[in-house]
Amino acid sequence: MTIGALGQATGVGAETIRYYERIELLPQPARTSGGYRVYRPEHVRRLNFIRRSRELGLSLEAVRELLSLAGDRLRPCARVDRLVRDHLHDLDHKIEGLQKLRSALQRLADSCRGGGRVSECRILEALQEAEETLAGPAVECAQEACVERRASEKQPRPRRERRA
Repeated sequence: MTIGALGQATGVGAETIRYYERIELLPQPARTSGGYRVYRPEHVRRLNFIRRSRELGLSLEAVRELLSLAGDRLRPCARVDRLVRDHLHDLDHKIEGLQKLRSALQRLADSCRGGGRVSECRILEALQEAEETLAGPAVECAQEACVERRASEKQPRPRRERRA
């Protein structure tokens, strides 16, 4: 199938497909004598896996690791479980942060009601006050998983070699 047909079958745009090929998430397809890409059913399966993983908010590196793990069917699934649980934990943090932002924005909206002049607007005044953050400082998670990840994030990761 062509890149357009692959895109239609998976709901992924051609540019994104090319990008996934460049970063080696999707294997390079065979090419016709005219240089057109020719995709096979395994490309559809892999691209659907990538799309669903990205829709769940998983990072490209997590998707790469999941694809690698999926390729070794006899391996225990503990690492897959850890990746998903870490992502859930990260989502919980993001939700907490978004709830704080929403509360701060609600307080701003409640302080105004739109009845006065712009020169007296509490929302604009609060936004201009650089000394004070509206949502408050970020709270660091003390759960063991977060502490371990923060420690590992400080260590440099090996760089992947690019193919020529």
